[in-house]
Amino acid sequence: MTQAEEQVIALGAVFQAAILVDKLARSGQISEAPAACLLGSILERSPDDVLQIYGGSTYQIRQGVQALQAMLERDTAALQRDALRYTMNLLILERQLAKRDDMLNVLGQRLEQAGSQVEHFGILHDNVTASFGSIYQDTLSTLRLRIQVHGDMRYLQQPDTANRIRALLLAGIRSARLWRQLGGHRWQMLVSRKKLLDATRSVLNG
Repeated sequence: MTQAEEQVIALGAVFQAAILVDKLARSGQISEAPAACLLGSILERSPDDVLQIYGGSTYQIRQGVQALQAMLERDTAALQRDALRYTMNLLILERQLAKRDDMLNVLGQRLEQAGSQVEHFGILHDNVTASFGSIYQDTLSTLRLRIQVHGDMRYLQQPDTANRIRALLLAGIRSARLWRQLGGHRWQMLVSRKKLLDATRSVLNG
């Protein structure tokens, strides 16, 4: 797998998290399998390769990779505007996090505690999403950029839905961090658009 393909997988996962946040905020419902894949990725601290972070394949983040392809192709009809906004905000937020060693240490400690909860309850249990949600709220939501999620207030005001949204945003941050660790930069989407687009097609056809 090329570096560009690895970057596409990480960035596609950020898009996938953003799409699920948007769907949850608007309908109160999401597909469990991609959500479980993304939440599981938060706890993958020492993977053998990029695919292992997402369960060994791109199947559960395929929708996100397709959204990345639509953005790179400038296919305005296929682009989900709020999901795109969340994605870009997650990339900015991760840059702010990278400058905060204190916050990174807190995140590491809190995620270890959440990991033991997952072993006990399972990744999609309300207790686990509440833990992930509170980690996001106590750390990332205190940074300068605050992601404003738009949707149906009937769902946004439900504590369980709010926790799931924050948990998915945390998963988006994890993938945004991976994207940067793999050499990804936002300017790449402009100056290396063709290379990324070729890698996106390769991942989708793989």
